[in-house]
Amino acid sequence: MNLVSAGKAVTQYLTLSTGENIFYREAGLTTSPTILLLHSYPPSPHQYRNLIPILSPRYRVIAPDLTGFGFTTAPANDTYTFDSLASTISTFLTEIPTPPEKYSIYIFDYGAPTGFRFALKHPKSIQAIIPQNGNTHVEGLGAFCNTASVRDALRRFMELDGTIDPNSIAPESYTLDQYLLDRPGKKEIQLDLFYDYKTNVEKYPEWQAWFRSSHVLLLAVWGKNDPIFVKPGAEAYKTDLPKAGVHLLDAAHFAVDSHEKEIGALMVRFLKRHVI
Repeated sequence: MNLVSAGKAVTQYLTLSTGENIFYREAGLTTSPTILLLHSYPPSPHQYRNLIPILSPRYRVIAPDLTGFGFTTAPANDTYTFDSLASTISTFLTEIPTPPEKYSIYIFDYGAPTGFRFALKHPKSIQAIIPQNGNTHVEGLGAFCNTASVRDALRRFMELDGTIDPNSIAPESYTLDQYLLDRPGKKEIQLDLFYDYKTNVEKYPEWQAWFRSSHVLLLAVWGKNDPIFVKPGAEAYKTDLPKAGVHLLDAAHFAVDSHEKEIGALMVRFLKRHVI
């Protein structure tokens, strides 16, 4: 059958030839256009639980736990860099049952540098990119450029500051995130990725050059109250892609938790107009 699930996501594992055991959510017809959802730090694709049913009536939606996150497991000798995350996603999309040939990617926070690395390796597979609070320009780095304020900004980032209605964020979401992060070895993995984050900034010029040469379809959806990835990061996409769509939401970093209906509607409208 080509039906995974008409609405609610099916959760399953896939052991890759490289040894990682990838936990992922999937919904929609395998014959439908595909959207790959790459998640942020620290959550897993559980953060997309309300977005997936909005997309899956029209699209095949695939949302894996990145290596080192959620319920995905990896060999003890695995390394944790953004290059390795992108490489694992590449293998996953090749080995998943009924692998898609083309897809749009929704990339959020850590999912953004992972997704852009992946996109540059497989440019012919990318139909569209929807970054949500994921940077490719230094203008969007906010407090990361000011070491004196970075601690305060990180503290707010990890709370609910900037969310207009904190009650719109389900407590089980961040409780699960913390539980998964507190498991043995997870903090060391996150420290490895924190250290490697500088390589993302180093790649900004390469990604910007690719935007200019590829004219890739792009819709930036941004929580404008994010204290770390600030709204000029969204607006900067139009520097290299003048036809890019930019939508600023009255939300914080985790906009997909508080504004999933708006984000889902924007995605469907954008993809129907430009992709299928």
